[in-house]
Amino acid sequence: MCPTAAPHEGEPPDTTPLIPRMRGFGTTIFTVMTALAVQHDAINLGQGFPDIEGPAEIRDAAIAAMRDGHNQYAPGTGVPALRHAIAAHQQRRYGLDLDPDDEVTVTAGATEALAATILALCDAGDEVVTFEPYYDSHAANIAMAGAARRTVTLRPPGFSFDPDELARAITPATRMLVLNTPHNPTGKVFSRDELAQVAELCVAHDLLAVTDEVYEHLVFDGTHVPLATFPGMRDRTVTISSAGKSFSFTGWKVGWACAPPPLTAALRTTKQFLTFTNGTPFQYAVAYGLSLGDSVFDELTARYRARRDQLCDGLRDLGYQVDTPAGTYFATADIRPLGYDDGMAFCRMLPERVGVAAVPEVVFHDDARAGAPLVRFAFCKSGALIDEGLARLAKLEHGR
Repeated sequence: MCPTAAPHEGEPPDTTPLIPRMRGFGTTIFTVMTALAVQHDAINLGQGFPDIEGPAEIRDAAIAAMRDGHNQYAPGTGVPALRHAIAAHQQRRYGLDLDPDDEVTVTAGATEALAATILALCDAGDEVVTFEPYYDSHAANIAMAGAARRTVTLRPPGFSFDPDELARAITPATRMLVLNTPHNPTGKVFSRDELAQVAELCVAHDLLAVTDEVYEHLVFDGTHVPLATFPGMRDRTVTISSAGKSFSFTGWKVGWACAPPPLTAALRTTKQFLTFTNGTPFQYAVAYGLSLGDSVFDELTARYRARRDQLCDGLRDLGYQVDTPAGTYFATADIRPLGYDDGMAFCRMLPERVGVAAVPEVVFHDDARAGAPLVRFAFCKSGALIDEGLARLAKLEHGR
């Protein structure tokens, strides 16, 4: 079983007032690599903030909401227009019928939805199964709840998992399974067969499931299928998503959680003491955006698909081993063909050496050996910026 966190090697236990279970998290890798990018005037292909602006009509809806006076606190559960729009979206896309009053909660991004859910539903002594590499806030939320995580490794090529390893990760102490699909950082979209295996284990062991589906509309190959649609999963799953990724408005921080009434009531109890509410005019704008239909998502996906191919083809030409992502806007590259095997050292060196920032995936692993040679690049950038990043990477000498 993996511990929730551990102090950095050699760190005396009394050097920080931070509680023990949160030691080892420190400053997020995104902040660290972005700071290096700024310091060295590097092209930031690490942090996933898009250069692509979201639809103008949705931006205009936010301005209109401000002018119409929607500038005070929204209800803690979210403005009714947005909750109804989310419910309509889930029904139209996936056939999930939700009560917008009792089963939909608007949050300060998916980050708050994840925190509110895990803090509400997990306690000390509980175990949470998750796949690695994992998004860092998943691990931090589990630690904050006092629970312990047990990880199942997704391995290239294809980042598949061993069903027997997943079954072995479940113990009598397991309370919850956390699933991220489409998956950050690998870009994997879990197949229907894989999801069926996960669902069967959740039902057999009476587990709660929390699904991070923020990249649901950025799928290039395959189809996104919510875990909640599988037999036995509707009443045990909290489905989380976000407008930031779907509409390319990451700074608005509007997310949501969809869950049956008992789970919704639980997460709302915790959520009210986190941010309580956020972004009233943005909530109205997102409601409008969700009413526009799927063409908005399709247009953004087409633009990102072209950037994906541009980056992945370019990295391969430079000698990287790249798994083409089926979704999200991240690509995983193995640096060993270039003569390097330490992704952390590689990413710390890159901004100063050639003026490009990337993210080492080892920070998303408990199994450091599995993540050591992997690096995440983001392609949610302009075509010109990706070309310049590739040109700079071409100047890197191969390791010895």
